[in-house]
Order: sequence, then structure tokens, then C-alpha cells
Amino acid sequence: MPSIWQILDFPAVKWLFLVLALVMPLASLLTWAERRQSAMMQDRLGPNRANIGPIKLKGILHFVADALKMIFKEDFIPANVHKGLFALAPVLALAPVLIAFAIIPFGPTIYPHHALTVLHPGELAIDPNAPAFADAIRLQIFSVDYGLIFYFAVLTLANYGGTIAGWASYNKWALLGGLRSSSQMMSYEVAMGLSLMGAFLVTGTLEPGAIVEHGASASLPAANPFNWLWLWQPVGLVLFFTAAIAETKRAPFDIPEGEPEIIGYFVEYSGIRWGMFFLAEFIEIVFISAVIASVFFGGWQVPFLDADGFRISSLGWALYLPHIVVVLLQFGAFGLKVVLLCMFQLLIRWTLPRFRADQLMNLGWKLLLPLSLANIMVTALIKLIFMGS
Repeated sequence: MPSIWQILDFPAVKWLFLVLALVMPLASLLTWAERRQSAMMQDRLGPNRANIGPIKLKGILHFVADALKMIFKEDFIPANVHKGLFALAPVLALAPVLIAFAIIPFGPTIYPHHALTVLHPGELAIDPNAPAFADAIRLQIFSVDYGLIFYFAVLTLANYGGTIAGWASYNKWALLGGLRSSSQMMSYEVAMGLSLMGAFLVTGTLEPGAIVEHGASASLPAANPFNWLWLWQPVGLVLFFTAAIAETKRAPFDIPEGEPEIIGYFVEYSGIRWGMFFLAEFIEIVFISAVIASVFFGGWQVPFLDADGFRISSLGWALYLPHIVVVLLQFGAFGLKVVLLCMFQLLIRWTLPRFRADQLMNLGWKLLLPLSLANIMVTALIKLIFMGS
């Protein structure tokens, strides 16, 4: 009979916690935050009508009203669509994004038997199999050496959602939107994958959990913010962030949903099917933020916070904290980084004008791709020089 701690370490349990307790609530709140933030930027009120009696919460209940509207709205299916693929497309758009969260390290390893004690790093190094360290809970669902490749492999499937939706709708405008979606995603996935190769050269791994724990150099602790890859791979960070925003198909890269041209791969969808496309877009925002936080900003690491508390070795200063407090601080730090990166993506959405189709392709193939290759070569050259010395 497994213990409660062993049950909590099951991948299915961790996935349900991550998706239902963190990802879905945050993605739902982003639908409100985007309208609220755009209203503030444009000096207008924004959502403020969905209230429950005296409870107003600045319109935050609008996403609840949206969900109820999509659930009860008529699910209209045009007569000439391919019904099987028409129904499958929203699932293909949403499911891969949720599956990809399996590689995200959303917190440190928890040792339940040490919850109220100070856990010194040396204790675990001496005997990791000791009974006191049994029933450890690793806050990562799927840990494998090719972690980031798994991310690209799974997210590529989401491309089929938009393409199939456009083709199965039996609508020339939807078909054009689906073709734009597939061409855009294929173009920017090349640059996005190459932009992470610099991080691989620096850390020697593609596993996000290992990148978070080891950082850019073994000579510096992972909790040192100057050891995170934002400093060692700034070009890779900018390139990956740009390509990732294009992958979400949001402004200024919203060519597949070109409203001025009445184009969109889901123009024939309504009700909950349309809602699945809509929600998948915001879940992608959360996922992209989680990947950037893990690879470039230390993931769940808190500056100068080790397993036993805060420490600045150069000053000879330390503040010891119980294990549970350290875990909560690190878990909260990961959430804060993700939220800030999500808000930054919303800021870009309401700041930059949308590209034309030719500008979008030129940016991907003529700028991001050459810069990604140049970043790999420069990183490899620097790595070779330092290895030789």
C-alpha cells in the first residue's frame, strides 16, 4: 500500500495539480487581465459589469461569465464540414499544450520528513537513500535528457489543430487562415529550436530541471542570479521569446487570425469548440512563460536562497529557514516569474502593430534564423576557448 507521499509523487497526480490548480486558473485570469490591461493602456474602463450582487472584484468575474456563455452557447456545425476532423481540431489545439507541461520543473524536490527542520545540502549528499529522505516528491512530472526536444515534438502537434480546423471547415477564409497558421509555425519553430542550442552548449543538457539546478557554471551556485542564462545567453533569450510569441499566433504575429481580412482558421466554430481554441492560446502564453523562466531565469530558484536558507558567502551572512519555508519561497518565485512574463506578453500584444504576411516571413527566415545560427557559432567558439584555457 503506497503512502500518501508516494501517491502525491505519481505523475498523474502532479499533472492534475499543475494543470487544475495553476495553469487553468492562470490562463482563465489572463483572459480578464488582457482586457483590463488594454483598458488601462487605452484610458478606458474595461470589464466591470460581471458582478455577483455587491461583489465586483474589478470585473474579475468576467472570465466566469465567458465560460458559462461558451458552455451554453449553441454548438453550430455547418452542413458541409468534415465532421470528424472538425471535432478533432480543437482537441489537437489544446491537448498538446497541456501535455507539454510535463517537462516543466515547477518547484524543488520536497522531503516531507524534513518539512519543519533546516535541510543542509551536505546531508543529502552524504546519504540520499537514508530513511529521512524517503518519499521525496519531485515537482516535475517528466524528467528526461531530451526534455526540450520533447517540448518541440509535442507542440508541433498543435500546428495540426489550426491547419485541420481551416481545411475541415469547408470555407475558403478558414482554409487561408489554416495555411497561414501552418506556414508561420513551421517558419518560427526552426529559429525557436536553434535559439535554445546556445543554452545547450552552455549547460550541456536539454533537461529543464537540470538547467534550473545547475545554471550556467558549476563554479557558481544555481541560486546566484548572475549564473542564470539571461546573462550568458541574452541573444538566445530575445530570439526564443520572439519566436515563441509568433508560435502563440498573437499580435503582432496574428496573421492566421487576420480580422481586417476576415480570415481565421476557426471562423466556423462557435460555443465550447471556439472556447477551446481561445483557451489554448492563453495556455500557450503560460507555457512559454514557464519555459523561459526555467531556461533563462533560474526557474524556481530564488536569488541567494539555498536548501537551508538565504546565504551570501562573500559577506559571510546566512539566514537559516525550515525546509517547508524554503519550498514555499521557491514555488512562489516560479509562479511570480511566470506571471510577470505573461504580463509582458500581454504588454507586447497591445503595444506593437501587426506584421504583414511578407514581413512576418522575412523576420523569421531572414533575421531570426541567421541570428540563431550566429548565436550558436559564437557560443561554441567561446566555449571552445574557455575549455582550451
